[in-house]
Amino acid sequence: MTHQARKSVPPGHVRSADRPTKSSHSGFSGLGIAPGLLDAIDRLKFSEPTPIQRQSIPTSIEGKDLIAIAQTGTGKTLAFAVPMIQRLAQIKGRGLIITPTRELALQIDEALNDVGRSLGLRTTVLIGGAPMAPQRRSLERQPRVIVATPGRLIDHLERRTVSLADVQILVLDEADRMLDMGFAPQINRILAAVPKKRQMMLFSATMPEEILALARREMQVPIHVEVAPSGTAPAKVVQEMFFVEKGAKTQLLKVMLERYLGPVLIFTRTKHGARKLTREVKRMGHSAAEIHSNRSMPQRREALDGFKSGKYRALVATDIASRGIDVSGIELVVNYDLPSNSEDYVHRIGRTARAGLSGRAISFATIDQKKDIRDIERLIRTNIPIMKLPPLPLQRQGELSPKSSRADEPPQRPYSDQRPLKKSTSSRRSSNRVGFRWRKRT
Repeated sequence: MTHQARKSVPPGHVRSADRPTKSSHSGFSGLGIAPGLLDAIDRLKFSEPTPIQRQSIPTSIEGKDLIAIAQTGTGKTLAFAVPMIQRLAQIKGRGLIITPTRELALQIDEALNDVGRSLGLRTTVLIGGAPMAPQRRSLERQPRVIVATPGRLIDHLERRTVSLADVQILVLDEADRMLDMGFAPQINRILAAVPKKRQMMLFSATMPEEILALARREMQVPIHVEVAPSGTAPAKVVQEMFFVEKGAKTQLLKVMLERYLGPVLIFTRTKHGARKLTREVKRMGHSAAEIHSNRSMPQRREALDGFKSGKYRALVATDIASRGIDVSGIELVVNYDLPSNSEDYVHRIGRTARAGLSGRAISFATIDQKKDIRDIERLIRTNIPIMKLPPLPLQRQGELSPKSSRADEPPQRPYSDQRPLKKSTSSRRSSNRVGFRWRKRT
C-alpha cells in the first residue's frame, strides 16, 4: 500500500515564496540531478539545497557508500531520496530504507512520493501496528522502494512475503536511534539478507562507536560527510533550563503554556506519564493529544495529523516521537522529563526550529539531575542557561503539593563536578508526610 498523505515541506527546506531566488533550479542544477527530478523539485518550490543535500547528493548519485552526519531538521530525507530515485531509474533492483519509527517511515514515504510520483515511482511501507494482508498485497505489486521499520520487515522475511535479494540501494536512517532502541539483531539479519554488493547510505545526527563499527563492517570505503559535529544542537533553538521540584512541574508547564501561545510538543519519559500529562493539559484548557507505544497506529496518525492541522495545540509524546515528527512551526519543545540518554535531547529539541524557522526548547530538571545535564552539555558543547523559576499558580484542591524548597535558587553552577544530591531516609519520610509518593521508576 502506497501512502499518499497530504504534502508537507520536507525538513530543512525553505519554499521559494519565503526566500527570493531567480529559479528553483539555480541551487540544485549543479548537483548532477536529472532534469525530470529537477522539475519535480521545482514544482515543490524548493529554492536552495541544504548543506547536507549539497554535499551528499553528488556522491550518492555516483553510487558510492556514504556516512552523513547532520543536525536533525536539515533535510536528510531528500538527501537520500533524490539519489535513490535517480539511480533506480538507471539500474535494476529496488531500494530499501530502514528507519526506527512508524511515523518517520510514513513521512519518508510521503517525501519519496512528492518527488517521484510524476516519474511513476511505486513505494510501500512496512510498519508494525498495521495489518499484514494489505502490506503483502502491496509487495506483490513489486514496488521499487520499500520503507520499513526493522521489526515488521523481519516479520515479512520470516513469512517469506518479501525477498531482499534484489536490493541495490540500502539506507539506514537514524541508525544511532535504531541501535539505542535495541534493533541491532534485526539490523544484522536484514544486512545478511541483502546482497553484499550494494550501495549503502547511513544517515544520522550522532555518530557513536557502534555506528562506526557497523560502517567498517558493512560499507566499502564510505565517503564521510559531516555538516555539523556529531551531537550539535540546531543553531536557531533557544535553550533554557528550569530547576523545579518534581511535584511542581505541572504548575510550571501551565506558566509556559500561557507565556508561549504557539504549538507545543511536550516530552515525557514514560507512556504512563504522557497519558497522565495529556489529561492535565486538557484540564488547563488546551487541546491536546498523546503519542506513545500504547496507542494504536490509527490513534497515532490522528494525533499527529490533528497536531499538524491545529486541531490540537499540544502534543504529549515519549521518545518514540523524538525522531518521528516533522512538523514545521512548532514554537516550543518542553522536556517535561529529561531524556534517558543525551542523544535524545538533541533530537527532541530538533523538532522545533525546522525549515529555517527559529524555536525554543525548555527543560525541567530536578536538583539531583545535575549529572544528566552535564552529559547533555558535554554532548552539545555548550552550557544551557539556568532560568529563574517564575511564580507558580496555586494548585487545585486535591493535587499533590510539592515540598517547600528554594527550587528557584539553584546553585551557582548546577552542573558542576560535585556529585548529585542524594535523598536521605529521613528526608524521604518527611516528603511522604507532605504528600509525595515514592515508587520505582517504570
